[in-house]
Amino acid sequence: MTRTSRLREAITMLKPIVVGLDGSRESLAAADWAARTALRRGLPLRIVQAWEGSSVPEFAAAQPPDLTAPQYGVRRTLRHALDRITERYPHVYVSAEQLRTPALPGLLSEAEDAELLVLGNRGLSGVSGLFSGSVALAVVARAHLPVVLVRAGVTASDEHRADRKGLPSTRTPCRDVLVAVDAQRPCDGLLAFAFDEAAQRSATLRAVHIWHLPYGTSGLAAADVYDVAQESAQCALDARLRPWQDKHPTVTVRSAAVHARTVHEIVHAAQGAGLLVVGRRPRLAGTGPHTGPVTHAVLHHVTCPVAVVPHD
Repeated sequence: MTRTSRLREAITMLKPIVVGLDGSRESLAAADWAARTALRRGLPLRIVQAWEGSSVPEFAAAQPPDLTAPQYGVRRTLRHALDRITERYPHVYVSAEQLRTPALPGLLSEAEDAELLVLGNRGLSGVSGLFSGSVALAVVARAHLPVVLVRAGVTASDEHRADRKGLPSTRTPCRDVLVAVDAQRPCDGLLAFAFDEAAQRSATLRAVHIWHLPYGTSGLAAADVYDVAQESAQCALDARLRPWQDKHPTVTVRSAAVHARTVHEIVHAAQGAGLLVVGRRPRLAGTGPHTGPVTHAVLHHVTCPVAVVPHD
């Protein structure tokens, strides 16, 4: 076996970063983001695109041209994305496959053997293209690994601070990684992902814990109650972070317990961040798994990439 063959075999044994492609600007930006992440982590990249046509190649080939045209269009989109990524990121091992399955089960199946799943995000217009609306949110709600949602137009320079002239650059330090923490509940999976991302980027990790006083707290003692609650919230947050700071001594951490409305404060804090990390606890609504109001809101309002991490 040649050295190249051994290297390729070793790479294929690693869990890949998987990106779902549909040809939209959002999914192409997601593919670029996934490639940069694969490069940082030394992992292979796998590009997949769902096609709900026939699963029998001979049958598909026998169909009239007007019925098979969409399938060939999907193949061209996949080939274009593969060529684009291999040209831009020649040091990343990339594979691509057209999935002959509906998007939701196809992506969930891919996620079982992946390190990370990346999709496009259209924000207020919904999550993009073929993996749109309820499909993408269903993937986020059901996946047992972190899922990252990326907006159209996000580039490598968006992960970095502007240079001294205020211009985009890829040579400046990376922007902060922001993680939203519920300091009152265990969140080790969330913090493990956030600290690892900050370490990979040599970025500052900003941790924010949102808390609020119960309604009806008023009167002369209100200020004292607030001060005690603020100190308690900050101590709880720092206690959650401390074991992970010990594991990642090179990561600079800034923490803040903030008395505010949860979603609005997280959206505000995410301005200027390179990545927002939020948690998702397993839960069932009347119709099945769902993402929760905070995750749903940040996916629609935050413009930087958002990582949704399932954890207990």
